[in-house]
Amino acid sequence: MKRLLFAHCLLAIALAACQRPDESSIVALADSTLGLPPLTAPHTVLPLPAQIELGRKLFMDRRLSYNDTMSCAMCHVPEQGFTSNELATPIGFEGQSLRRNAPTILNVAYVRRLFHDGRESSLEKQAWGPLLAANEMANPSVDHVVSKIKALPDYQHLFESAFNGREVGRETIGTALASYERTLLSGNSRFDRWRYGQVKTAINDNEQAGFRIFSGKANCIACHSMDKNSALFTDGKFHNTGIGWLSSAENARMTYRVQLAPGLNVTMDARTLQSVSEAASNDAGRYEVTRNVVDRGSYRTPTLRNIALTSPYMHDGSLSALEQVVEFYDRGGIDNPDKDVLLQPLHLSSDEKRDLLAFLRTLTGENVKELGIQARAAAVGGGPTQSFRERAGDDPSGNRKP
Repeated sequence: MKRLLFAHCLLAIALAACQRPDESSIVALADSTLGLPPLTAPHTVLPLPAQIELGRKLFMDRRLSYNDTMSCAMCHVPEQGFTSNELATPIGFEGQSLRRNAPTILNVAYVRRLFHDGRESSLEKQAWGPLLAANEMANPSVDHVVSKIKALPDYQHLFESAFNGREVGRETIGTALASYERTLLSGNSRFDRWRYGQVKTAINDNEQAGFRIFSGKANCIACHSMDKNSALFTDGKFHNTGIGWLSSAENARMTYRVQLAPGLNVTMDARTLQSVSEAASNDAGRYEVTRNVVDRGSYRTPTLRNIALTSPYMHDGSLSALEQVVEFYDRGGIDNPDKDVLLQPLHLSSDEKRDLLAFLRTLTGENVKELGIQARAAAVGGGPTQSFRERAGDDPSGNRKP
């Protein structure tokens, strides 16, 4: 039954991507899920192609924010692994810095506890979090969003067509966005072809050695787990590595390293920073949801799929490169009273670190670029969207148009 459901989902995705998919397009889509487990039924019926297409349009539409400047794709950038590579934490409404890193939404269909702290259990509910957050898309109410979409000419009849006569509303907006996000499936990495496709030349000797370190000496697999026939590289649980604890403990420090723009950082003393910024907020992680002291500083284990594309890392974006992540875990994380007992110093050699990094870079799905192209093809404002470069007069390669 699960495999039949998986096949139906794949067909729905293919139909949304093109009006009349040929057999080769469906086969290519099926190949892109190699290494992923079968999808289980979501809380609602399987999405129709029209619901997926509507969700993609909503995802890319800046008009869903209060001042028409922010879309879902502004933090989950399609060309950046559906996260935001340029800043540790994204920029929200009117330039406000958000306190957490934007997690990738590639393969989010498999995530059971959403957000870094797991506060939502369905994509339909999660979609409304950013729409109503004062520092993100800043809409004052659900009714405000519904009324705004109803007034946009290019949304006329789209909801009724996608939802069998049902109008724009809280449920249909959430379902449309969730339907699109569930299509962002990305498997068939080089590792998948080696492990599950039995292509023995898909990864080289160093990368295979890195996998043995991952699943052996380093014991990364304890949290970034795998099954016999598939791998999500996450246990879906919450762990304290020390990153959250360190951030809270350092709120009283005298100097801060501040990122002004990608690649541009300055050091400020506490008084100067306070004069131009709101006070830094504490982040207690999963504890903010459960109020259980054992959850202080704990955050959901992220997937390692497409990890080479989804920097910066950790819930606060504090580690900018994979090399830093490996060094962090080699040290055993950061000691604190609530640190997970699984984190211990690894004592990896330089060659072992090199091989582990090489393995992690084999986890990039083969269709990520295509998913980004499909996202940018969404019809927003009555016509296909354009990239920033195209709007500015550049072609996508970066060359200025005449």
